[in-house]
This record gives sequence, C-alpha cells and structure tokens, in this order.
Amino acid sequence: MSDQRREDPVLITDAQMSYEDELAIRKRRYKWTMGMRIPCMIAAGFCYQIPWLAVTLLAISVPLPWIAVLIANDRLPRKSETPSRHRQEHRAIEARPHPVIDAGGPDTEGTTGGTGEGTGEGTGPSR
Repeated sequence: MSDQRREDPVLITDAQMSYEDELAIRKRRYKWTMGMRIPCMIAAGFCYQIPWLAVTLLAISVPLPWIAVLIANDRLPRKSETPSRHRQEHRAIEARPHPVIDAGGPDTEGTTGGTGEGTGEGTGPSR
C-alpha cells in the first residue's frame, strides 16, 4: 500500500447513520448513565459519616433515570463531515470544424422511405 493513501475511506454520501447503529449508540448512552446511579448510591452509603457528601451523592443519583431517558431519546447530532463530491472539469467542445454526414445524399433523393406512410398509399380497406 502507498503511504499517500488516506486511512479513512472517502465519504461519498451525506446519508445518515443506519437506525440499528444509532439505536446501539443510544442504548450504550442509557446503560452508562444508569450504570452511574448504583455506584453513586453505594458511595453515599459508604459516606454516611460525612452527611453533606452522602446527600450530594444521593441527590445526584435520584434524577439519573430521567436524565438517562432524555439523553437516550435524544437524536444523535448530524455529522460534521461533508461528502467529497466528484467534480470533474467540463470538457470544452473542440473549435475545429467537424465533417457532417448527411442522411439524404444524392442517391436517396425522391424516395419516401419505402413504407408509403403519409402518401395515401396503404394497406387499409378500399371503398
């Protein structure tokens, strides 16, 4: 592999993350937030001799379920990456004259194309 190649792939779309990936991240956030509640309550139990610390730890652990639900239900922020769009330079039309091939040459003058359409000659019913 070349040293000049980028390690991260080129972003070619601005599509959002899949629902399954987004749900996994939101579940992980919820678990971490709720996982902090139990240690706060246990630490408050160990710090019962320092009442202000025990009350502070309990006060932190009480609203954590609501905070966890709010954080887990919140949408993930939009990606700040911009897609790399391929922009190719437009080619200019050449300025030199080009030969034109005409379909109606000298040997095709006076012919109707063989079907007779539009000339009144047809295979329809006669009266």
